[in-house]
Amino acid sequence: MLSSWLFIWIKKCVVLGVSAAIRLHQPHHQGNMAFTGKYEYEGDENYDEFVTKIGLPSDKIEMGRNCKIITEVVQNGNDFTWTQHFPGGRTTTNTFTIGKEAEMETMGGKKFKATVKMEDGKIVADFPNYRHTSEISGGKLVEISTSSGVVYKRTSKKIA
Repeated sequence: MLSSWLFIWIKKCVVLGVSAAIRLHQPHHQGNMAFTGKYEYEGDENYDEFVTKIGLPSDKIEMGRNCKIITEVVQNGNDFTWTQHFPGGRTTTNTFTIGKEAEMETMGGKKFKATVKMEDGKIVADFPNYRHTSEISGGKLVEISTSSGVVYKRTSKKIA
């Protein structure tokens, strides 16, 4: 027995052509689980300049330099769980839904509230003193943080 949405989809295929029907039935959320995976730090650019600009204490700057962070992302539609595992056992988890306010934690461990958005397939969050974007590019997780013109870029390769 065909469900009503499938019947309507088939009918539209006949009337509009397959490609038009497929465009009409794409999910309304963006991302489409593209972020789900486990990623390992591969490299970064402008780390020292950026973390100094946002006021990270020197002990945290040292801990984070060339840190082999493992990032795990679970995406279920617009719902995300974003966990970062640091050497030494420290873990940070941010759970959020696109378009809804959520409590988040900064690189320095400070808690704040933000509404995370999806813009052109990128996750965008405005942290207290920097803007952070995340995207999947070439199968890698690319994160860019910007503060007063200083751009920090971290790239992680997918490992699972």
